[in-house]
Amino acid sequence: MEYVTMNNGGKCPVIGIGTYMIGPADAERSVREALKMGYECVDTANAYGNERAVGRGIKESGVQREKIFLSTKLWATEYENENAVNETLERLGMDYVDLLYIHQPAGNWLAGYRQLEKAYRDGKAKAIGISNFEGKYLEDLETKWEIVPQFIQVEAHPYFTQDELRKNLDKNGIKLMSWYPLGHGDKSLIEEPVFAKLGKKYGKSSAQIILRWHTQMGFVVIPGSKNVDHIRDNLDILDFKLSDDDMAGIATLNKDVRYYNRTDEALAGFAAWQPKYEKE
Repeated sequence: MEYVTMNNGGKCPVIGIGTYMIGPADAERSVREALKMGYECVDTANAYGNERAVGRGIKESGVQREKIFLSTKLWATEYENENAVNETLERLGMDYVDLLYIHQPAGNWLAGYRQLEKAYRDGKAKAIGISNFEGKYLEDLETKWEIVPQFIQVEAHPYFTQDELRKNLDKNGIKLMSWYPLGHGDKSLIEEPVFAKLGKKYGKSSAQIILRWHTQMGFVVIPGSKNVDHIRDNLDILDFKLSDDDMAGIATLNKDVRYYNRTDEALAGFAAWQPKYEKE
């Protein structure tokens, strides 16, 4: 495994298993099998409704807790819930998480961030992060944080390399975790000829080339899947390295265009929407 070093000295694996839009039964199986085949990082969230399943998958894997980097996210409707962190840990069946995010810059997000800072001080979160905080939201938070976050989770891929955001991240030593890393079902990205060419060069699939690009950009990448073969293939990216010329060729694909454009209306909806948690 390869790791990135966070601004607090901790380390995070460069690739993990994501569980976005994966139901409890599949999340439990995917997490269990991923950990058994060598993954060390698992990502979930209140909003995914599968934290209990993720916790079960971790336990069923037989992998020691201290060898797993577990991240989750508080949802906007939990920001003012003083018990949100403890309830999240209870669903996961854990005493702590390795990384705790606030999920959206919606509602009283500053109250949510204060919860992260308290969890960090209390040892319930070994690192803290922000998800989807870009532009004015990150600039605003930067004037208010007491503890600098270790991570940000945002959309990133070869069509959208987050150049502007990364200037701020580098300044503060904040690491980036990518979502939509393979284009979120848009075949145009994965079918770019450069990836087929590099795949032939290295004996890898186009998806593996893209995932390796993420890690060599310094990003942590968390592709999700219910397919055990895909999960295995996604991990099989650490036995080769793209050359500087390869990376330069991929860089020409950057369009500075994202797949998901969040609106103020969407943020208002996030502030009101309540996740449906899996029952015990």
